Amino acid sequence: MSETESPRIYLSPPDVGELEEQYVLRALRSGWVAPLGPDVDAFEREVAERITVSHAVALSSGTAALHLGLLGLGVGPGDVVIAASMTFAATANAIVYTGAQPHFVDSEAESGNMDPGLLEEAILTLQREGRRAAAIVPVDLLGKSADYEPILRTAAVHGIPVLADAAESFGARYGGRPAGSWGTASVLSFNGNKIMTTSGGGMLLTDDALLAQRARYLATQARSPVAHYEHTEIGYNYRLSNLLAALGRAQLSRLDGMLERRRAIRERYRAFFSTVPGVVLFGGDSDRDDNMWLTSILVDRELTSWAPDDLRLFLESHRIESRPLWKPMHMQPVFAHASRTVNGVAEDLFARGLTLPSGSVLTDDQLDRILDLVGAFLDARAG
Repeated sequence: MSETESPRIYLSPPDVGELEEQYVLRALRSGWVAPLGPDVDAFEREVAERITVSHAVALSSGTAALHLGLLGLGVGPGDVVIAASMTFAATANAIVYTGAQPHFVDSEAESGNMDPGLLEEAILTLQREGRRAAAIVPVDLLGKSADYEPILRTAAVHGIPVLADAAESFGARYGGRPAGSWGTASVLSFNGNKIMTTSGGGMLLTDDALLAQRARYLATQARSPVAHYEHTEIGYNYRLSNLLAALGRAQLSRLDGMLERRRAIRERYRAFFSTVPGVVLFGGDSDRDDNMWLTSILVDRELTSWAPDDLRLFLESHRIESRPLWKPMHMQPVFAHASRTVNGVAEDLFARGLTLPSGSVLTDDQLDRILDLVGAFLDARAG
């Protein structure tokens, strides 16, 4: 097969097979096709048990979970929500959905996650300006949990609830506890590129029964519990379908194996780049509790004489997908006027980072092909 005929290698495609087909077919034949049903109920119980929380609400997306989580914390118009800047747009967009405004906080260099020291600075800055911080949203970047212990201590001192954006970290751990078990509430994403998928989907997790109840109510169009359709406030069509929950249950049963495969891929990349001057794995060696969702490298152009985008374009020419790290929210045109507390770390990570194919369906042959091509790129640059 010629290079142009080689199947494209994606960054993190879904890992689905015969078991998922069996679960979805069983759900389809049961007649529970519309949203809600026994697989939704079971999926919520199983994820809650895995995360060790009391309540889980299965929703149509991680973005929906963020939106309802913020509403459940009382966030609304006129409020400010402090959020990690190094994240996908959904984190910030959900804040705007509530009528609140984001205040972005920059990163720690090692993990890219919210810097707890800057968080304290941001809270004090807002207080001096007379602005109310209604919630804090740390983000678990690329599968590594934020540093929750100092974040939660700071939040407690100032009486601010924490909604943990664990969309990328299902299967990771922090402080001996599963990602998703920190904060007043947390969210997961089951998008098609995540560790496990329900095609589209997400979940809100909490030990607060009233918050979970409120989320279920709002997610089903805020319908009052009467025989006819009656609504006293605006709701949303945010519930997960029973068919997709069945897919999620199959994926959940395979999660540990998918985590181990991504770990093995990370170790191959680590061994390869350990001998490449000017290139390090993002996160360094402190990734024991990482879920290995995506593996990224950081490039020092003064030592390599090439930029991350040079490698990205080379790989793309060989039908291999790679991607820069998230462009920080405070650099996004849509949030150009948003307030921020920054130290330059997120911008530096965005400039130096490149994420490589990391999915659990990546075969050894495909990984060999990627590394052979990276080697050829490096040899050409050295020559």
